[in-house]
Amino acid sequence: MIAHLAFASGSPCPTLVLDARYLPAEDGPLLAALADARRWLTDAGGGHVLKIALIQPSAHPLLDLDYRFIQALPDGPDRFDLRGSCGHSVLSSITAAAECGMLPKLGPGDRVRVNVLNNGDHLVCEVDSVGRTTVGFTVHFLQIPPRPLTDLLLVGTPRTTLRVDGRDVEVSLVSAGNPYVFVSAAGARVRAADELFADDAELFDRLVRIRRAAAEHLGWSPDGAFPKVAVTLPLDGMLAVRAISVPTWHPTLALTGVACLGAATGIPGTIPWLTAREASCAPGMIHLRTPGAVLSVTAATTTQDDGVTCLNWTTVGDKRVTFHGSFFLEPLAHFQLKEIAECLSLPA
Repeated sequence: MIAHLAFASGSPCPTLVLDARYLPAEDGPLLAALADARRWLTDAGGGHVLKIALIQPSAHPLLDLDYRFIQALPDGPDRFDLRGSCGHSVLSSITAAAECGMLPKLGPGDRVRVNVLNNGDHLVCEVDSVGRTTVGFTVHFLQIPPRPLTDLLLVGTPRTTLRVDGRDVEVSLVSAGNPYVFVSAAGARVRAADELFADDAELFDRLVRIRRAAAEHLGWSPDGAFPKVAVTLPLDGMLAVRAISVPTWHPTLALTGVACLGAATGIPGTIPWLTAREASCAPGMIHLRTPGAVLSVTAATTTQDDGVTCLNWTTVGDKRVTFHGSFFLEPLAHFQLKEIAECLSLPA
């Protein structure tokens, strides 16, 4: 099988992109094949690649690409989490799909519509620029139909109390793009951005324990990757944000995390909403300072006649993807054997 690698700026690692049409449809055989691929990648020096995207042309007439995300876990080649999505991997998938001919060549102004099979999300990805090996994007996370903001609360309340390390920690459990557990600076026991962005192993372990407690509260496996966890701290007119990924600190914030945080700042009573008020953030676009970049997110909402505020979409811009190339993935060769044989039989 021919595999592709692409890296989205701000992501913790590249994404391995595979054509889903040639892989098993059932999870058991699929994950066994992907475990073989991970072992081969590790031997080849690619053990750090923990994001896998399975793509194919969408069967829906209004969409371009069906996408399924698989999070590889670092504690073994056969360990995966199938629950969530990854916006950075969506952009890597679009870039790879255009390179391999699954999509037309990309040009500025193009829009690619992606159906996320993991959670039913629809993304519209606008192409801002195209270079020899790079593509710039603006991403819109659509809500079709518009969703009441309160429906994004995983347990129905803006804040939830978890018991962590023998003390109560208030969090907000919100799902938009991906499920997140948001923690205040006080809940994370940090006082300033310098403390939040420090390479503090104790803080990292504390956030891992909060994430695990949130997973158990939701009835999910604490050993998976979801919900993700992020800390918000007020700055002058913006939010400082720190998140963890698999298996270490996130260099910035997941694209889905930016979208989720943008939506959460509009839900009264949540920790992101409280933090945004304390930071005196202006309405509309929210600016986020992360360890690796300053990001911006806009959440488009409408208020219905009954007074319910609904989320229409969230927009995140200034994302860039670099295509690293395509290669022969030997352990999966038998899944695409017919097509490879046909290519090899073509006359010189």
